[in-house]
Amino acid sequence: MTLKATVSMGWVNTVIAAAQRQGVEPDVLLTAAGIPVGALDWERWPIDYITRLWRASERCTGDPGFGLRVGAGVSPAGISGVGFALQSAATLREAIGMVQKFQRLISDGGRFQMLAGQTATWVVYHPQQGQLAFSPYQIEAVLAAVVRLAGWVTGSALQPLRVQFSQARLAPLQDYHDAFGCPVEFEQAFSGLLVDNAMLDQPLPQADPQLAQVHEHYTAARLAALGINSVSAPDVRQWLAAHMGPQVPRRAQAAQALGVSERTLARRLGEQGQTFDRLLDDVRRELALQAVADPERTLADIAQSLGFAEASTFYRAFHRWTGMPPARWRRQRVM
Repeated sequence: MTLKATVSMGWVNTVIAAAQRQGVEPDVLLTAAGIPVGALDWERWPIDYITRLWRASERCTGDPGFGLRVGAGVSPAGISGVGFALQSAATLREAIGMVQKFQRLISDGGRFQMLAGQTATWVVYHPQQGQLAFSPYQIEAVLAAVVRLAGWVTGSALQPLRVQFSQARLAPLQDYHDAFGCPVEFEQAFSGLLVDNAMLDQPLPQADPQLAQVHEHYTAARLAALGINSVSAPDVRQWLAAHMGPQVPRRAQAAQALGVSERTLARRLGEQGQTFDRLLDDVRRELALQAVADPERTLADIAQSLGFAEASTFYRAFHRWTGMPPARWRRQRVM
């Protein structure tokens, strides 16, 4: 599909799992983020969804070190299979180069840059936000994840020479020491890790050139597949959820965003037993149930946010979905 920027579910699930370890269940977190629970079944999320998830995680956990803990808990599966390709790299520098090459499989939300010096190299992270400003916790998670995965690749803990962030400090200093084991500075020109060249260029014991080639071919094929216009019903459902508002998303807009004609979109959905109108109704229903469950939101506001011109039209649709008016459904949820 051709949505501007997306993130893999591996990274999404890493954030959700970290919040769950702190007692915040996924459905609670998604509700706080304003994201439909059905989004967990998507292949990738719009980049602004992960930002909303981060913001909700900050509020729900109340943990100023949440980003650092997400990064410290990342696994190879959390970076969309790219992690397994890293394990057969010849050196840590080569492994980081592979992350640069295949970064888009993990997320379109940033890129890495290596600035080599005589004795050490800066591994710099440049966030690339969507319409929403990046959460600073995301950036802390990325750098902590680099340290975690580097230790997994090399078989020993990576201790950078220095770490710096372009943002202000969020967590207690001890949290940064636990995550990086080195001096950490804030409000600097860029965010990155300074790593000794000897550590970056030391041969890795599990390096396997043939296996590395197999992994690279597979990962390159997956990267290429992201550019193919193979529109599916989940693609359309994802687009609808991301664009739902007072103005109802139209089929022509969806077709343009997904890079196909209206006729092709209708044909491909039909091949999957779906129609655009049916998907629109499904997404509206899921968002409506989530919104009505929030006692702070008025029914009139919910109706408008879902593109219903009149509250009465929304009430009829809700009755069709649930068999009862929204106010009664809300009261039963509270009881």
